[in-house]
Amino acid sequence: MRAVGAMSGTSMDGVDLAVIETDGVAVTGFGATGYRPYSKAERAVIRAALGRWTGEAGVAEAARVVEDAHLEALAAFDAGEDADVFGFHGQTLAHDPDARRTHQVGDGARIAAQTGLTTVWDFRSNDMELGGQGAPLAPFYHWALARHIGETRPVAFLNLGGVGNITFVDPRVERPELPGACLAFDTGPANAPIDDMVQARLGLPFDRNGALTRAGRVDAETVAVFLDDVFFRRIPPKSLDREGFPQLKAWVAGMETADAVATLAACAAGAVAQAMEHLPARPARLLVTGGGRLNPGLMEMLEAALGRPVEPVEAVGLDGDVLEAQAFAYLAVRVLRGLPTSAPGTTGVAAAVGGGRVSRA
Repeated sequence: MRAVGAMSGTSMDGVDLAVIETDGVAVTGFGATGYRPYSKAERAVIRAALGRWTGEAGVAEAARVVEDAHLEALAAFDAGEDADVFGFHGQTLAHDPDARRTHQVGDGARIAAQTGLTTVWDFRSNDMELGGQGAPLAPFYHWALARHIGETRPVAFLNLGGVGNITFVDPRVERPELPGACLAFDTGPANAPIDDMVQARLGLPFDRNGALTRAGRVDAETVAVFLDDVFFRRIPPKSLDREGFPQLKAWVAGMETADAVATLAACAAGAVAQAMEHLPARPARLLVTGGGRLNPGLMEMLEAALGRPVEPVEAVGLDGDVLEAQAFAYLAVRVLRGLPTSAPGTTGVAAAVGGGRVSRA
């Protein structure tokens, strides 16, 4: 099938679009990609609704912004016109796995009605209702990518978005839902605290080219206190809300901006180092996707914390800007084919389970 997927991540920078060809197991081709940035006003509406649930103030307004942005993105994306299915993740506003609830705004039925595309959406709810964490959901796609690039050894994909997550993949296992194929979990905060800091202090959306990360001096004591949190000792699978670790903001509040950003980056790198201790084996490669791979200072901190090289996914011919959008295209096809989208090793759900709602035009 030819599938188009979209992702509006925790960094809230915009809507990524990507086309792939897949049968829901193997990836057989990559198509066009697209991007529709959020305006400053749109980001403000979404940001104001963070941490809120259905019916609370600002949520309906955020949902409308997210839906309209996706509709505009698709209207300008010629490559999506002949797609068989659209994978629509929506925008996560809140995530509370301990209470078995998660909140992604965006009505897939409206998207289907206005685009004429069969739309798969609400990917997380079913997993959570059956005892899973509801996140991360890209691991099955990571498994498919490991096989696509011809890897025969266990590898790890590290996504550094607003929140970090890691997937250990053994491509020798024949299906992603089978035991041993994937182990995945959130590592901890990644770009979100940095983005929020530079937005609040400098009016910038992120630390461009890692300039502040590299210029600042890390407060080692703050990093040590952060890494002593019980979250890092919990056995995976486990997931985290974008607003997890709110105390980080207070800990760096009195620092100069560059020092605060460098300290937050060191926290993100240290969290990944802690996460590696939970992997079943040392992966042959650590491939980094998400916006964090574009921060040279953060990548240098990762290599120092891990004592090994890390590589952006572009090193193996993949596109880290749209990898999560591709993942939801892949998952949409799996939903249509009745294949699982999560498993005990990825979300902690009791057994391999499918998710997602299907809205047809």
